[in-house]
Amino acid sequence: MTRVRGDRGTRPAGAVAGLAAACAGLAVAELAAAFVRPEAAPLTAVGGAVVDRTPAAVREWAVRVFGTADKPVLTLGTVLLLAVLAATAGILALRRPRAGCALAASVGLLGAVAALGRPGAGPVDALPSLAGGAVAAAVLYALAATLRRPRPAAGRPGGTWPLDRRAFGRLLAATLAASAAAGYAGRRLGAHGAAGATASRADLVLPPPAVPAPPVPAGADLRVPGLGPFLTPARDFYRVDTALVVPRVDADAWRLDIRGEGVTRPLALTLPELLARPLVEHDITLCCVSNEVGGPYVGNARWLGVRLADLLREAGVRPPSRGGPADQLVARSVDGMTIGTPVEAVMDGREALLAVGMNGAPLPFAHGFPVRMVVPGLYGYVSACKWLRELRLTTFDAYDAYWVRRSWAREAPVKTQSRIDTPRPFSQRPAGPVAVAGVAWAQHRGIARVEVRADGGPWRDARLGAADGVDTWRQWVWPWEARPGRHTLEVRATDGRGEVQPERRTGTLPDGATGWHTVTVDVRA
Repeated sequence: MTRVRGDRGTRPAGAVAGLAAACAGLAVAELAAAFVRPEAAPLTAVGGAVVDRTPAAVREWAVRVFGTADKPVLTLGTVLLLAVLAATAGILALRRPRAGCALAASVGLLGAVAALGRPGAGPVDALPSLAGGAVAAAVLYALAATLRRPRPAAGRPGGTWPLDRRAFGRLLAATLAASAAAGYAGRRLGAHGAAGATASRADLVLPPPAVPAPPVPAGADLRVPGLGPFLTPARDFYRVDTALVVPRVDADAWRLDIRGEGVTRPLALTLPELLARPLVEHDITLCCVSNEVGGPYVGNARWLGVRLADLLREAGVRPPSRGGPADQLVARSVDGMTIGTPVEAVMDGREALLAVGMNGAPLPFAHGFPVRMVVPGLYGYVSACKWLRELRLTTFDAYDAYWVRRSWAREAPVKTQSRIDTPRPFSQRPAGPVAVAGVAWAQHRGIARVEVRADGGPWRDARLGAADGVDTWRQWVWPWEARPGRHTLEVRATDGRGEVQPERRTGTLPDGATGWHTVTVDVRA
């Protein structure tokens, strides 16, 4: 049989050629992005575009299934899709070189379109993906040419020729080596670009608070085995956001602008100017609206920052209750995220902060360094903007922030919730005394009571840890005399206003989950 170009025997090599071309294109794009900005890299741009266009219900499913690993899973899925397209382009290039190379280049074009659609993007953001697509197409054409090039073989009848493995192998090795070098250079340049931000954080010395938080009350931390600490370490604090690449902001270059409706004196502040103002220290529990009943996306920390209400008053802002024209404060982060917060809530006397510190240290990069918003009593998606760069006063009727455009409620006060942390679901315990313990929260209202029951029996009061104000969670514990068998434990809380946590289970959309947390435990004789 006469072998023709694109015969099945060369298809695996064609797929390899396509994958190698994709590696070269990605490496060049990463290198180019180091000179533009990290968000312009194709994987980041495409992944961000996918996040932006994912329906809220699908995103909640991803958070529920993958947790904080949802971003690596998204990146892996993007890479796998790219690999399939690259292999297809390589096989296509064996028979139709121009079509295969056009497919490779179109992937770069897709990345450019995604990059241009990212918040804060400019024309140069398209360059990394376009350069990567061009390189991928050129490399694919060269590799495919070695697979199409005739090399007559002595003694082979019918004018057939074997695959020119040497030429293909040499070019493939050179491609992979060059890709590795370009990728390494891109990572090094990116790390060098972030070095200034890292150094600025390391050099930052936070001033002492003008209003320090009192010590955590004795008895607030019940120290029950299986129950976490009262103050959540920064490394364990939950992180739920849309940033595929954590912004690393140089504190020396940071600036905050405050403007908009009702602002009679616009402000532009640098970090030293912000730190020169009186700092307030306050313990606040934050909770993500994506937190299912009994979920992990809640944490408690000691925050240090400037009172946001003081800054707004300095800018001439009045809340709607005092005749102010703006009812929404839109916070914008360096990566373009927008979060809308009720002006009334920010200025009603609660400790709404522009936070610069967390648990006695500058904010970690993952939690918003150098400045973020923290507003007790509101879910994070309407209050906790990280990597803050702008505050704009407007109205809810005039502007929908990022999450509101994706089916979430405009305003979202935290709902009363309680959680059983120990014993764990479906764990086994020996019969006898068991400490059932957990946390309950209703920020800005406080927790007045926690009740637990077993197997649908009567509710029993749990012992509460000491209260550290109304803006933090409270730990609780209930002594249970466990008998052999399978048992169901339930918990409910009552907030400081006397309202009991509702039993009815609802999902997180559009403004937070409700329901009693339930745990099933097997008790051995």
